[in-house]
Amino acid sequence: MIETNRPAAAPAEDEPDLLRDQFRQLLRYRRLIGAGIGVGLLGGVYLGISTADTYVATADVVLRAPTDDPFNPSLAPDKAINIGSERQVALSSSIANEAAKKLGVSASGFAALRSGLQVTNPPQTMVLRFTYTASSPKEAAKRANAMTEAYLLKRQEALDATRDKMVKGYKEQRDPIAKQLDELSKEIARMPAGAGRDAASSAKTDLQSEVGGYNTKITKLEALDMTPGRVTSAATAPTATDGPGIVMSLALGAAVGLALGLLAAWVRLVFDPAPRSEGDVARSLRAPVLGYLPRDRTGGGPLLAAGEADPRVAEEYRSVAFRLAYDSRFADRRRLLVVAPRGSSETAAAVAVNLAASFAETGKDVLLIEADLRTPVLASQLPTDAGGRPRWSRNPGSPAAGRHADSEWPDGRQLVVDAGESGSFELIPGERARNVPRALTSARATQLISEADSPNSTVVVLAPPVLSYADALALVDRVDGVLVVCNPRAVHRTDLARIRELISGAGGTVLGAVLHAPLPGEKRGRVKDKAGPSAAAPATGSKASGKSAPQPQPIPYEVAEPEQHIPGDGTDTVALRTVRMGRR
Repeated sequence: MIETNRPAAAPAEDEPDLLRDQFRQLLRYRRLIGAGIGVGLLGGVYLGISTADTYVATADVVLRAPTDDPFNPSLAPDKAINIGSERQVALSSSIANEAAKKLGVSASGFAALRSGLQVTNPPQTMVLRFTYTASSPKEAAKRANAMTEAYLLKRQEALDATRDKMVKGYKEQRDPIAKQLDELSKEIARMPAGAGRDAASSAKTDLQSEVGGYNTKITKLEALDMTPGRVTSAATAPTATDGPGIVMSLALGAAVGLALGLLAAWVRLVFDPAPRSEGDVARSLRAPVLGYLPRDRTGGGPLLAAGEADPRVAEEYRSVAFRLAYDSRFADRRRLLVVAPRGSSETAAAVAVNLAASFAETGKDVLLIEADLRTPVLASQLPTDAGGRPRWSRNPGSPAAGRHADSEWPDGRQLVVDAGESGSFELIPGERARNVPRALTSARATQLISEADSPNSTVVVLAPPVLSYADALALVDRVDGVLVVCNPRAVHRTDLARIRELISGAGGTVLGAVLHAPLPGEKRGRVKDKAGPSAAAPATGSKASGKSAPQPQPIPYEVAEPEQHIPGDGTDTVALRTVRMGRR
């Protein structure tokens, strides 16, 4: 016998499969991706419009250091010139002031003149590239050339000023020595020959050498070539705008927007608390996913699966029932509890009914127990006939027979649901009880569920959402096998883990999960409990006593038009054609 209920393990997938799965998960957030593309397109439109009348002119200047021998290979210009400092000088306000004087720009337009200039340095070169942006091609070229000329002029002035200052310093140091040398020369001319004259001559020689050194330095400075640089490429009026154009801007914006949208979708996916795949559901419940109900094509949502219109749903129910039948845990006891996590149990009711019909199709004696005593609706929604009483109430002489005439559930009422080609199964409809926990844990309810101990019998129990009420937990130790029915996009992984912990703590086992698409009007990540105190309760079938307690009105059947057939109106069968369930 095949064991289907085992802890879910990460499937051995190769890298392409993982990438495809992640990409499919990202595509679930189409709104985020679409919003990113929309923002990118808006940015592309703005870029295309803002650069439509923008012109850029460029001029290149090669810098050179002052030298007395420009052909000396030992001279390293990059050691004499700090290109980073020169770039900052080119962007300074002094250069802009000089260019403004030449261009005749007023003080009010000085800021705009300066803001249009960009100076860059190509790597591994001594070139400064002056780039000027303006709204007119001629204006851009004119201002770029003016900026380069102003920079070269200012640099020439700075170099000349430095040289003049050094020459002046040397002269100031030389002049006192030269004056002293003249006085010493006159004094030596008056001195007689001898030791004193020889000493004075020696001092004169030293002064002459010192004066000669200063003269050499001054001559060398005055012989320097102080050219600051040369313009290798003057700016010319551009023939086209600088922008990429509206078409290219839109393409770039769409590409950037797509990247932003995918990034936002990835961030949303990382922080999404909902299960991202069937594997996440299996890992949270530590049980396999037994089936995924396809979206109904008839427009009625997952609760309306008409066999003739969409046979896929019926086949999916058959597949789930087949997998359960070959699960050793279920085959030993044949007691199945069907629950939803929270909110509406509408789909859980449809799953319980269709699984009961599928089991009946295999020839089993199936008993469907509606243990939802808060919002019971199955009796009013299924085409039923009054059938025999359950086995625990068939013996009129038993001591328990006299106690079934009260209004507590279960009261012995048993209905037969015609499943058409699949056969039929018995239904114990739920009824509103004054004390729900006491009714679910009563000896009569326990004896009713023990019907699965009979040969070839199967009991399916439908309970309220396990995280909304504790009713399902009161039944777990009696059925052992639990089937969780949920919309993976409307439940959190923590909710599934909590369900598993609650069921395991109560002594039960999660056999698996059945997933379905969102119900009509159900928001992603939020499930509203549409059942309330005013929900309809069953009002059909025979009562065990003559007293009739006030009961809410049943949900009326829908009337089919001549050309329309409404599944579940009492004219079709249950098996493999799911009837329309009331909102639970």
